[in-house]
Amino acid sequence: MGDADIIVVGAGPAGLAASACLRRQGLAHCVLERGAEIAGSWRRHYDRLHLHTVKDHSGLPMSPWPPAAPRYPSRDQVVGYLTRYAAQHAVRPRFGVEVRRVSRQGGRFAIDTGAGRFTPRFLIMATGYNRVAQPAPLAGLCDFTGSQVHAADYRNPQPYIGKRTLVVGCGNSGAEIALDLAERGIEVALVVRGPVHVVPRDLFGRPAQQTAVMLSALPLGLRDAVTTTVLRLAVGDLSRWGIRRPRLGPNRMIEESGRVPLLDVGTLAMIKAGRIRVLPAVEQVFADRVRFADGASQPFEAMILATGYSPGLDALIEGFENIADARGRPDRFGEESAIAGCFFIGFRNPATGALREIALEAPRIAAAIKARIGA
Repeated sequence: MGDADIIVVGAGPAGLAASACLRRQGLAHCVLERGAEIAGSWRRHYDRLHLHTVKDHSGLPMSPWPPAAPRYPSRDQVVGYLTRYAAQHAVRPRFGVEVRRVSRQGGRFAIDTGAGRFTPRFLIMATGYNRVAQPAPLAGLCDFTGSQVHAADYRNPQPYIGKRTLVVGCGNSGAEIALDLAERGIEVALVVRGPVHVVPRDLFGRPAQQTAVMLSALPLGLRDAVTTTVLRLAVGDLSRWGIRRPRLGPNRMIEESGRVPLLDVGTLAMIKAGRIRVLPAVEQVFADRVRFADGASQPFEAMILATGYSPGLDALIEGFENIADARGRPDRFGEESAIAGCFFIGFRNPATGALREIALEAPRIAAAIKARIGA
């Protein structure tokens, strides 16, 4: 088979892992990357970001993290690791090639890009679940005269010094950005629209991810019973600070809706100390203030919209709506999808860790393609 018979789209962790495993199977392939560098999305993340998963469960296939790396590597250390990984496994993407549309034609794919059309037999999509920043559906947002950015464009607190800042969204990005601002003495409020599970990154001195991996073999209900009991002891009732625990357990929420718990790295302490205010859902945005669901109206000079992302696969792949779940992700991971010859990797973010999941999916995909070719 020629390089163009297997196409990998994306040169982030998932694409690199898929390429390395294909190479190990002796399968020629081509990696397409719309950016100009390896791990472009990681390079654009905010400055203070560290992995929320431990290095021992965050290595890609055949290349564990070096012993000298810290337990939770920084953004720059992740970029360095991925760059070295590409060199070690001879991953040489074609940069600046943006996939515009994918369709199925006969026994092959038609992949239209800015560099022309590719027609592979097999396609591995590794573009990630955070490819497209989701707009904030806030009434009146266009009337706001202060600064506003999506969390995807946030880098550090410097532009917000001296500004009353509202962070909309309490996922991991929103919570950590609020923490970043509070640590610089910026007056910051965090919108917590609904119930959310809060999980300390380290539980009783043990990384939460390690506990999740240990419990992963248990049935879902039992996992949640154990996890919920531990969280009641470790975190307690946060309702007095405006944070309510969901009725569903954290593992079931991940399975059913894709909503991951807030993995706390210090935000909760800042909330309890009064340095991050928690506010309910936004009802209306005005030129220089915001009204909330409780009827209160407060002034702000800047807004950071941590309102989430989507994979954006429906705009890329013809017929994707037939295999998509409610969150726009594929309904199968690490195996051939219902679109013959098409595989998806890196679209899950389980409690056991997204990078760990990628490391499990990549060898399965390469082996499946090898078996198909040999059949």
